[in-house]
Amino acid sequence: MIGEVQKQNKDKAVFEPIIVVEDLTMAFGDNVIQRDLTFTINRGDIFIVMGGSGCGKSTLMRNLIGLQRPARGKVFYDKESFWDIEESERERILRRIGVMYQGGALWSSMTLAENIMLIIQEYQKIDHDQALELASLKLALVGLAGFEDYYPSEISGGMKKRASIARAMALDPEILFLDEPSGGLDPISARMLDDLILQLKSSMGTTVVVITHELASIFSIGNDSVFLDTESKTIIASGNPKKLLEECDNDTVRRFLTRGASEPRIQAIGRA
Repeated sequence: MIGEVQKQNKDKAVFEPIIVVEDLTMAFGDNVIQRDLTFTINRGDIFIVMGGSGCGKSTLMRNLIGLQRPARGKVFYDKESFWDIEESERERILRRIGVMYQGGALWSSMTLAENIMLIIQEYQKIDHDQALELASLKLALVGLAGFEDYYPSEISGGMKKRASIARAMALDPEILFLDEPSGGLDPISARMLDDLILQLKSSMGTTVVVITHELASIFSIGNDSVFLDTESKTIIASGNPKKLLEECDNDTVRRFLTRGASEPRIQAIGRA
């Protein structure tokens, strides 16, 4: 009986929507980037937004985090229509969100600890020592304990990515948006970053939305996804990336998910 209740609770958590997008159209003037996007991100997901270069992945993220108003459609956070509420209410929702921007976007004139402390002290009424302690904790969570006094120019690309995630976690967000987190990294650094994302989901229950075109990351961390198509300018596939690899019969999606891989390797990924 207890086991059945635990299973029901687990199932409930997995399928509890935290972000719902309905009929979203993104445009710059008359130039439509993507149209009629409808999908759901469940609490605890590692949700992949994938597609070729220029398909609108980063633009979609900006629509979801309040940096760009969609041309049409709705974005709901726990049933609240994000773009239809007062700005003060949007700010309240944004406090639940952490963002790692493409390239990291760390302040080069600040140490890693200062980059994180800037956000903490902006929103929490605590003194310098308390803020430094929290910043050190965030850096330790991403494997950068002892690097508080380093500047971004003094660390590697992979470490910069992890420091950017630490900054995104400064206010203990429920939802993390990561824009191309493993882009430009060597395979070992990229795998370490993927492992970090999985740890954050497992240990903190964080919902993670990952904007990426990196196949290794897509298959190793994603449990749900949407594929944005450049030609048709809409979603042409959605679901667990491994399932899409096995079952999707759309040629565009298949080519994207199998690029550079041999058939035995493709089959091994699908079974993993």
